[in-house]
Amino acid sequence: MPDSTTTSPAGGPAAGTARPAGTSSKAPGTDNAPAVRTGWLLGIVLAGQFMALLDVFIVNVAAPTMRSELGTSGAELQLIIAGYTISYAVLLVTGARLGGLLGHRRMYLGGLALFTAASLACGLAVTSGQLIAFRLVQGVGAAAMIPQVLSLIQHHFRGTERVRALGVYAAVLATGAAAGQIAGGLLVSADILGWGWRPVFLVNVAVGIPLLGLGARLLPRDEPRPAAGGPPGGAIDRGGLVLLAAAVTLFTVPLVLGQELGWPAWGWAMLAGSVVAAGAFAAYEPMLARRGGVPLFPPRVVRAPGMPVAVVRSLLAMVLNGAFMFVMALHLQAGLGFGALRAGLTFVPTAVAFGVAGLTWQRLPERLRPALVPAGFVTTTVSFLAVGLAMRDGGEGGPGFYAGLTGVGAGLALAFSPNLTGALALVRPEDAPHASGLMTTTAQLGSLVGVATIGTLYLERAGALTLRASADAVWDASLALAATGVLGLLAGVRYRYRR
Repeated sequence: MPDSTTTSPAGGPAAGTARPAGTSSKAPGTDNAPAVRTGWLLGIVLAGQFMALLDVFIVNVAAPTMRSELGTSGAELQLIIAGYTISYAVLLVTGARLGGLLGHRRMYLGGLALFTAASLACGLAVTSGQLIAFRLVQGVGAAAMIPQVLSLIQHHFRGTERVRALGVYAAVLATGAAAGQIAGGLLVSADILGWGWRPVFLVNVAVGIPLLGLGARLLPRDEPRPAAGGPPGGAIDRGGLVLLAAAVTLFTVPLVLGQELGWPAWGWAMLAGSVVAAGAFAAYEPMLARRGGVPLFPPRVVRAPGMPVAVVRSLLAMVLNGAFMFVMALHLQAGLGFGALRAGLTFVPTAVAFGVAGLTWQRLPERLRPALVPAGFVTTTVSFLAVGLAMRDGGEGGPGFYAGLTGVGAGLALAFSPNLTGALALVRPEDAPHASGLMTTTAQLGSLVGVATIGTLYLERAGALTLRASADAVWDASLALAATGVLGLLAGVRYRYRR
């Protein structure tokens, strides 16, 4: 639970002492530490965050080109697209915990370096097997880098400055999906130097190398230290990590490959095994805490005010985000026959609406803020139905379609950003690694679950992806998305967002 020192409800110093955004700050408990350039810090860590999230979706648009040039099978293409997400989701909590032990700056820069090197290897790959392997390594780099973003924000921002930083973080987190589709379309259509799909990976090298230089120079230094409340030497909860990694792996692999391979028996066995591993993890963590150990998710983090509901809402919001982007990308290209560039640019209204809503909701009067998350889920529900109706006849949608795309972006921003900010603002800075691992793992799993469930529903209904079948499948997927939006609305009926 938050300590009882004089703080604002957002978790920092009293509102009257908040610094203007972009000015120097100090890490908590380090009065003699050098001043931190918070504007640079936020820009550097969010650029890495954006690049890693972009890579989840940028490959979708390039998939047809990769398939033709590399001669990949359907299962290989699924692994190229999803291998990154699998290793990323499995290792996120490990990355968060190592950041608390070894230093967030060190882990961020190490993860960024590995991600950049793996991106270069992906861009130079000559076989499907090589590309799959390097995509897995990319996911490892992202898992080391991404959890440090929230931790650095929690440690170096206070009061209203932290609330604004978390708002920008949330906007980056969910606009990565739409931006990935747009960037992928631009890069594939440009066919730079005749390289086809390769620039969707090589662009990370062009961004990652300068970012490494800036980060090494401007990110605040931190010494290796045990996680808050950890035992001497900073021992890692190896048992918890093994059980959680097993649960996530057993859950994600069949979801990613099941539809392509016809849902084989081993996939169902793995899903059943994931339930067993998750149950073992849930039983092991409290037992470890009772014995004086430090579990991956300390009870004070899991039980922090609003955290359980925030986790559910975050999961559902990212289910909607991941599933919608996946379904629409397939329908636009395979169903309507849009080129990569046109398909990517179609998502501009969604990205713009998300960015605007995500960055401006904090300017609304405080009395309206408890209604923002429910309003977001309501908006997404209505917008999904509008998109489905606009595409149902097999046409290109017209004004109703683009109005729906805009509503999806704005609704997701309101469902996600205030929810994330309200939960993390009440977590103590020293618990940032744990909260970061919890929330980022939840978000990533949500996106994966959305693709694997609603995305699979679309693929099953679309069959050979003819225009008529694809349009009907979009309508079915829209109904499923709307139903999920209603679940998000109901998830927090008794929740009150407090600042």
